[in-house]
Amino acid sequence: MANSSQSRSAKQWINRLSAPPRIDTLDPIAARFIYSLRIIALHDRVKRDPVPELAARLGSVEVAAKALALGQAISSTWPENIQISRFCCTLISHDEFTIGEIVGSAGNCDRAGFEGAIEGLIRPDRMQRLWDSALDLVAAEARLV
Repeated sequence: MANSSQSRSAKQWINRLSAPPRIDTLDPIAARFIYSLRIIALHDRVKRDPVPELAARLGSVEVAAKALALGQAISSTWPENIQISRFCCTLISHDEFTIGEIVGSAGNCDRAGFEGAIEGLIRPDRMQRLWDSALDLVAAEARLV
């Protein structure tokens, strides 16, 4: 009986992973950050400063700087290269979904949800830096409204 339950659970996970998530399923601040991350990746590829473009699109130099800081914190703690979708794509990679979950959890002050989203992916000693950077971005976004 337990084997059947595990098998059903594994099938559910496989089905869930095979369907790419959509950006509109994320928290609004998380979705804005995913688009910011895509802009950062594009500018990084051509070796240009992303802050002017981020500031123009996000409406604030502070939010742009916090988005860049969070992007740098993520890239320095992520265990492998982050898979980023094209800027115009509404489908998001599993990395983008996980990043969206951590930003959304920070926006809800849900530390347990934040840690649950990256448990086993990020070393525990590196979580605090991500948490602090995500909170900084959420606070900057809140000051914008």
